[in-house]
Amino acid sequence: MRDDSADYRTLFLNDLPLMDVRAPTEFGKGAFPHTVNLPLMNDVERQKVGTCYKQHGQQAALDLGHRLVSGALKAERIAAWAAFARVNPQGYLYCFRGGLRSQIVQQWLKEAGVAYPRVIGGYKAMRSFLIETIEAAVSECGFVLVGGLTGTGKTEVLAQLDNALDLERHAHHRGSSFGKQVTPQPSQIDFENTVAIDMLKQRAIGRGQFVVEDEGQIVGSCSVPFSFYQGMQRSPLVWLEDSMEGRVARILRDYVIDLHKAFVAHYGHEQGGTAFAERLRHSLSSIARRLGGERYQRLSRIMDAALEEQARCGAVDLHRGWIEGLLHEYYDPMYAFQRERKRDRIVFSGGQGEVLEYLRQR
Repeated sequence: MRDDSADYRTLFLNDLPLMDVRAPTEFGKGAFPHTVNLPLMNDVERQKVGTCYKQHGQQAALDLGHRLVSGALKAERIAAWAAFARVNPQGYLYCFRGGLRSQIVQQWLKEAGVAYPRVIGGYKAMRSFLIETIEAAVSECGFVLVGGLTGTGKTEVLAQLDNALDLERHAHHRGSSFGKQVTPQPSQIDFENTVAIDMLKQRAIGRGQFVVEDEGQIVGSCSVPFSFYQGMQRSPLVWLEDSMEGRVARILRDYVIDLHKAFVAHYGHEQGGTAFAERLRHSLSSIARRLGGERYQRLSRIMDAALEEQARCGAVDLHRGWIEGLLHEYYDPMYAFQRERKRDRIVFSGGQGEVLEYLRQR
């Protein structure tokens, strides 16, 4: 059997498959990429064992655990672990601290004829390693931010750079009131873990400067780690520019055409179209207070007419009305204020091609 490992760096750099034997509730709060949850105990069993431990001590809790997971249920779980081990011979198993649960799973597998290594220190040690990875990058690396008005194509710029850190991709959210995707965002912990692994992999091949979009601290429901966000606020800023026509076309593509396709692909034509329309209306209503009553009602009527026409014949041109209105009356004044506030940090401004050339040469 391969040795148990505490080489967390190698685990994450090589995307090694991991078997998480914690309870489903623990797994749902946060785990790692390339991980499958195959618990030793389910949530109810774990709760019973935990209560027993508090009332009667460790040995009584262990005895209860062995009674709860026995017979056919034990055989079923061992079979699932063994199947994972056969499919992923290079992988590892872990529990919360690398203690009793992972040791029990490892022992039961061994008794079934399957030798499989575990991660020493478990989830807690791996999570600490990734937090330290972010902290080290913040203190040791350089960052350049890409800012610009809504719709200038900041995400497109990041996609063309080898040293980009795309926080919106990791958060599965476009970062604005309209940025929610069809499927849910990751948990906060999962978001932080994928950002850390991205940093780790880039630093491992020698990159010491990252390009990041000029985000707020909150990306949908995910929060950029505080030290990272503080570092971003001290970093130089490149300002991306584009025409109003180009910006409207880009937002129409991303937030109407492509999002509608994603909803239809996920839910089917009729249900997807309805869900898409509800999403757009909800996104607009979420900023109704900031828009003010009259402006919200006016833009809402334009959006409703655009959605009705899109549902009737597939045409999307009417959406340009509310998009342009939002840019002129809401987003642009807000971003103009932010640009002025960050004026001293702006080291370059230009169109997409110029910004890309500058960042590649920097």
